[in-house]
Amino acid sequence: MNDIEQRISRLEALDEIRQLPAKYALALDMRDMDAMVSLFPTDVRVGKGTTGREALRSYMDRTLRSPFTGTSHHIGGHIIEFDDEDHAHGVVYSKNEHETPVDGGQDEWVIMQMMYIDDYVKQDGRWYFARRLPLYWYATDLNKPPVGENKMRWPGVDAAEGTFHKLFPSYEEFWNRDGAPEGPVPEPAPADEFLTRMRRGADVPKVKVRAD
Repeated sequence: MNDIEQRISRLEALDEIRQLPAKYALALDMRDMDAMVSLFPTDVRVGKGTTGREALRSYMDRTLRSPFTGTSHHIGGHIIEFDDEDHAHGVVYSKNEHETPVDGGQDEWVIMQMMYIDDYVKQDGRWYFARRLPLYWYATDLNKPPVGENKMRWPGVDAAEGTFHKLFPSYEEFWNRDGAPEGPVPEPAPADEFLTRMRRGADVPKVKVRAD
């Protein structure tokens, strides 16, 4: 494959991967379980010792019936980096809205800000999600801004801290120092190592996954 062919192949891969989160959001919001699980490989892992699209479809079908009815997912910025010709990883923002029933009270409209940490894999000439890890910042009723700590505030559930900033050490470092960093500004990261540079070896945080 010559240089032009490689560039075209990479552009096609980027476009296909960028469509995955949008397709996921549409399929999830429309509750089309078959369409949603088709975005994952046939051997997708679903919990301990369980794999396959049928298992994922069953899990998501159960999960999406509670604690909310309708949802709308708005996809934001998407960064993609390639590990090799058949594997990639990325970060994509998502702003979500949920119609949430409340026992014995008026339903609430919960808004959420989060990002997904994705792994992508190419199988049989097609790109899929290998894994999606959601990192949450806040969830709260539309009329109750999530000011202060413990911003994950679902109706009927104790408020908790999200994991939105946990993958990138810079957020905690920013608030722990007084003023700008000292010393020269590092050279820009290579184009395919922007996320790697930002993570600086940070482990993936443990996340209690919701169906978002």
